[in-house]
Amino acid sequence: MDGFNVLWAGTFGFPAEVRSRDKTRELTGLFAFFALLRATIRDDLDVDPPEVVVVFDGEHGTADRVAADQGYKANREATPEALKPLQFLAPVKEGLDQHGIRWVELPDQEADDVIATLTTRAAQTRPVRIMSRDADYYQLLTDQIRIINRSRKATRRLITTAEVIERYGVTPTQWPDFRALTGDKSDNIPGVRGVGAKVASQLLRDNIALDDLPTSGRLAGAKGKAIIASWGDVLRWRDVITMQRDLDVPLIPTGEVSPQLPKPAEVVEKLGLW
Repeated sequence: MDGFNVLWAGTFGFPAEVRSRDKTRELTGLFAFFALLRATIRDDLDVDPPEVVVVFDGEHGTADRVAADQGYKANREATPEALKPLQFLAPVKEGLDQHGIRWVELPDQEADDVIATLTTRAAQTRPVRIMSRDADYYQLLTDQIRIINRSRKATRRLITTAEVIERYGVTPTQWPDFRALTGDKSDNIPGVRGVGAKVASQLLRDNIALDDLPTSGRLAGAKGKAIIASWGDVLRWRDVITMQRDLDVPLIPTGEVSPQLPKPAEVVEKLGLW
């Protein structure tokens, strides 16, 4: 599970506000986090009962990418309202510990790279499912690896390699190339002006790599000139989008099935926060 992704989704997207019995504390993010995880394990998995690992972004996780591209995630608000989910982080971790769900957070790494590393390791021997709404994980898709996005309809929550190819016209391996050309608003990556999904997929057809575009004869016309003029930026954006898969992560997937989570109200009760 992409911990912050789900925590933010739960805090701001849960259908009803959840408060303590005396109405003095908002508990929405905490309650929603465990509700979403429990429901996903119950309803959305196409594999046997899972080993669950929750991954959180490190406090300085974006530092390397910001050093490479000053604009990276610079559009993220830092207002008290925007950062409201952080108030639930400590009790979420405590709740995971209390119920035997392992979690990991590396101070200088984003969750994306930790998840990419753990997923690559685990997928050598078993199916892996990544719970997140972040499309950057599309680059990890294989026959063994799929993504669960609970913001979609129940029948469409499981994202596969075939869907990405059909919908975008590129393979998972090409996803960083595709996003570098088209941009990614959520991470403040602008992409090349005038180059949308259709143009990018045509340029990358037949599984061509981004590095081979300049000698492919495909960079013709105004859009081709725009890409050539932005080529240094495009390569930098591609590198920023590409996840690392070889980090030194102290947590090692064991293959053991994680304990079942109780109802979220019981988790909150055990934390003494009702």
